Amino acid sequence: MEDYEVSEVAKILSEWNPLGDDAERVGDLDGYKTESIDILFELEMGSMSNAGVKKVLMQVLSEAFDIELIENECSDAATRIIGILSKKH
Repeated sequence: MEDYEVSEVAKILSEWNPLGDDAERVGDLDGYKTESIDILFELEMGSMSNAGVKKVLMQVLSEAFDIELIENECSDAATRIIGILSKKH
């Protein structure tokens, strides 16, 4: 996992902002950097399919923030993340 990938995934998550207004209640959010690292780590271990990336997004963000996400909410971010990661192959 490269710093560039972490930064790009964090940017995608920040633009999406799955926490919405609740992002203000998370004191150590750090622009979703920690969650980006977790997502990238999980993706290195598993599937790079769109469905696989959505599943990882749902899992990591649900565990990190105790929120419920559905696949449709993760679709755009998953597609963008796949685009970032496909550049290195």
